[in-house]
Amino acid sequence: MKITLIGGSHGTGAALASRAQQAGHEVTIVSRSGGSVPGARVITGDAAEPATAAEAVSGADAVVITVGGAKGKPLQRTAVTRSVVAAMEAAGTRRLLVQSSLGAGGSASQLPGFFGYVTKVLLAKPLADHDQQEAVVQRSTLDWTIVRPTGLTDKEPLGRWTALEVTDEGKLTGSIPRGDLASFMLEALEDDWTIGKALGISSR
Repeated sequence: MKITLIGGSHGTGAALASRAQQAGHEVTIVSRSGGSVPGARVITGDAAEPATAAEAVSGADAVVITVGGAKGKPLQRTAVTRSVVAAMEAAGTRRLLVQSSLGAGGSASQLPGFFGYVTKVLLAKPLADHDQQEAVVQRSTLDWTIVRPTGLTDKEPLGRWTALEVTDEGKLTGSIPRGDLASFMLEALEDDWTIGKALGISSR
């Protein structure tokens, strides 16, 4: 599979790029800084720009968006996602996976008690961006999956996780290593069950 990672030069995106290549996939990384992962093709540019987005999705079987915020751009995630979705729809590229955050889209209810309230207050600005980002995805015609991790760490992967929809029973607590999130995301790309779903995920 040819996978394009928007924001894949570091963090979860870089972990996913490495795992995807180990699994035999071809990886293209889009990075504003030009950073990359060994063995991956790199496109230097801002995917919020239509030309960059069009180049990024051309020929891809799947696209993953893992971008973070940007200084002075309060809705950077939304801008990138809107541009990429438009490019995918124009190119006929169907499969999209987007990394959001637990707390977005009403998912604070998946956090136990006080933690849900604190998350909404402390992360109000990034969650507002994620809310709009998710709305762009859900209004699209694409085969999309949204992944909402709890707190992320750079600890060694545990090789396990819990993934729940808002309508499922149970709560999500603690954090999740980026390596485990990346492994889950790669599995989700190949699992049609995840299409049209927004999944909260943590190590427990």
